Amino acid sequence: MNSAGVFELWLNPEGRDLLVKELLALSETNDHFHLMPSEVASDVEVSARPYRPNDKLLEYGKVLFRLDEWDAQHFPHVLG
Repeated sequence: MNSAGVFELWLNPEGRDLLVKELLALSETNDHFHLMPSEVASDVEVSARPYRPNDKLLEYGKVLFRLDEWDAQHFPHVLG
């Protein structure tokens, strides 16, 4: 997150390709992937070095695939 509190995702070509590959692979049976620093085995590696001194890094994350049917059953308040 930058100093203004805005989330930014900076990707090199290889990182972009891997992120797109992981996003396209999400499905009902493969419903998430992890983002973690290189010290931890994960699906997508994130850097532990900020670009700017005031940046705050996301070091651990999870991307979840959600179907409307699942949300209707478990999280109905998120459906508009």
